[in-house]
Amino acid sequence: MKLTSYTNYALRILQMAAICAPHLVRIDEVAQAHGINRAHLTKIVHQLGQAGYLETVRGPRGGLRLARPADEILVGDVVRLTEGPLDVVECFSADRNSCKLRGICQLSTKLQEATLAFMAVLDGLSVAEIASNRTDLLARMGLSELAT
Repeated sequence: MKLTSYTNYALRILQMAAICAPHLVRIDEVAQAHGINRAHLTKIVHQLGQAGYLETVRGPRGGLRLARPADEILVGDVVRLTEGPLDVVECFSADRNSCKLRGICQLSTKLQEATLAFMAVLDGLSVAEIASNRTDLLARMGLSELAT
């Protein structure tokens, strides 16, 4: 399985919002901490806000924060939002399938099982869990001053 950078960045934004709480996080801080293009992050923050994962505050003292408790945000749900259907092979998609073996192929059956297992792990993982080593994460991002 391979997730897009977009999904990785979405999870990094949520993780940073969780570890910096109760402080607001600015997009520039996320960009600097992870070496990510600010414009790309803005688009992701917008989508996460529309989906109810983030709350944004405008103005010179603005920023973003989680819109709900971190333990209520499941990584699997975020992956589904940002990735859409995880069609590992074309035969997973009824719209794009051109494989003559659909329905009888053991490979596609096992790939489907693997995808379901992958998502089951992510469905059991919350943003709170990926932010649980807060002090170490802040130190690695050069934000140790927030650890107190």
